[in-house]
Amino acid sequence: MKSIGARLALWYAAAATATLACLFVAGFYLLQGYLIHGLDLLNQSEFEQIKARLGPDYKNLSPAVINQRIRETTDYASVLFYIDIHANDHRGTIFYSNNLKGRSIPDIKGESKYEIDWAGFGLLRVGEFILPPYDVILATPATQIDGVMEGYAEVCAALLALMLAMSIAIGFGLSRYALRPVRLIRETAERIGSDNLSERIPVPAVNDEISDLAQLLNEMFDRLESSFKNVRRFAADASHELKTPLSLVRLHAEKLLAGGGMSQENEEELQTLLEEVTHLNGTIDELLFLSRAEARSITLKVEPHDPAALLGSFNADAQVLAEHRGLSFSFSHDGTGLALCEPRWLRRVLLNLLSNAVNASPPGGTVRLRSEVTGDLWRVSIEDEGPGVPAAEREHIFDRFVRLKGVRSDTQGTGLGLAICRSIIELHHGRIFVESGGDGRGLRAIFEIPAQPAPPAAREPLTPSAPARAESV
Repeated sequence: MKSIGARLALWYAAAATATLACLFVAGFYLLQGYLIHGLDLLNQSEFEQIKARLGPDYKNLSPAVINQRIRETTDYASVLFYIDIHANDHRGTIFYSNNLKGRSIPDIKGESKYEIDWAGFGLLRVGEFILPPYDVILATPATQIDGVMEGYAEVCAALLALMLAMSIAIGFGLSRYALRPVRLIRETAERIGSDNLSERIPVPAVNDEISDLAQLLNEMFDRLESSFKNVRRFAADASHELKTPLSLVRLHAEKLLAGGGMSQENEEELQTLLEEVTHLNGTIDELLFLSRAEARSITLKVEPHDPAALLGSFNADAQVLAEHRGLSFSFSHDGTGLALCEPRWLRRVLLNLLSNAVNASPPGGTVRLRSEVTGDLWRVSIEDEGPGVPAAEREHIFDRFVRLKGVRSDTQGTGLGLAICRSIIELHHGRIFVESGGDGRGLRAIFEIPAQPAPPAAREPLTPSAPARAESV
């Protein structure tokens, strides 16, 4: 069970129910003992009444007189008591109540209070009392105790079931209330990212472990924010500072080439140097763009645009690029609506994705672009017929300096193109991802950005004179 709240609720319910069950068990034995003690008191009271009825001279009474005195006293209690009096000498039984039907109550040697399950009489609570030279054995039915205890057990079982259900409900409520600060920490931590390191977790006013954890996490976010700022500042400063010396190197190299007087071999090496400087300049520009994008210092002018028109102008360049590589390019668009974007940045994304697809496709292959507007979303996919990318590596494909496997060796790149694509799409509040091609081969790159329905075509309101003007025209 992954939820801490659910575990706390079940632990609370189990603890509360177990505690109540222990109390019920203890109450069971206490109640049973109390009821048995009550029967012993009844037997004791009956013995005292018999003793008082016999009088202080009971030792001098004949068995007939003893029988008569006790019988007058005990006949009314024959439903509640069984009485058996016998002498310790040779005289044997002196008296037994009529409800015993001539039978003697079983005597357990060494026990003055005990229970017996006597055939024909049921469960009895027996008390043996010494009245020298007589033993007075009194018994009273104990069957009612079993009935009371069974009823007690049924009530306890029902209360335990009710307690379990109520404690689970109460436990869930208490756990949600107790873990509310933890949920706030989680929600805030989910919002904090590389582009939003200034937000902090609210610290509860109560000084407890939760507030200590929130304070500790805030201190960690402070350190992370400082580190990210330093890294971004270094990338921006380094990119900016490198621009000037590289420009000087390029100017001097171009000056040397323009001046002539160099051997062909030196001119070729100098030309290679210029190409590398140009490539390095491009890498610096891309790093500077990524640093600014992550710092959210780039502001896009997002406006509604017709996707069909945007892709129509891009289609011509895509056809040329594909034909140059010996490939074919297909384009389709479905749906009506307006994409919320800045065209020049979106064109850069399309060119990067198309360039990767063209470089990965085999000669004679086809690159397909599909566009669709559905509701509030514009979805564009570019699919190639190359070797594709393993599923385990797709989540890292948009990281910096990652080169796609299977691209042609004669192409150069910085490994920043897809990282730039992701930054541009995120600036448009969209998402970009890749998946395998439709038939299990190749790679399909997909981006989605917000869209809005196209406004209805404007129509001139009809008036009585409108038809006349239309006819005259």
